[in-house]
Amino acid sequence: MWYAIAGYDAPDTLDRRLAARPEHLARLNALRDAGRLLLAGPCPAIDAEDPGPAGYTGSLVVAEFASLEDARAWAEADPYLAAGVYARVEVRPFRPVLP
Repeated sequence: MWYAIAGYDAPDTLDRRLAARPEHLARLNALRDAGRLLLAGPCPAIDAEDPGPAGYTGSLVVAEFASLEDARAWAEADPYLAAGVYARVEVRPFRPVLP
């Protein structure tokens, strides 16, 4: 089943986000390579592709896992969470409809 994982950034964590980014991306690439990643990306804090020092408010990942528990376990092991970038993470079942 697909799951939507929403991470919400704590204030003033852009430096921590940038430092943890390679590890974070490695995990996403592993999901992609396994054919289990539908989409992933950050949410800029301002209306711009590159928000610069404004940073980000969080991230969204939609990926396939065997269960909600597996999706939660994957999310809880995210380097952004360990680095204190995310203040909280929500994991919910997701059903792709379009396109």
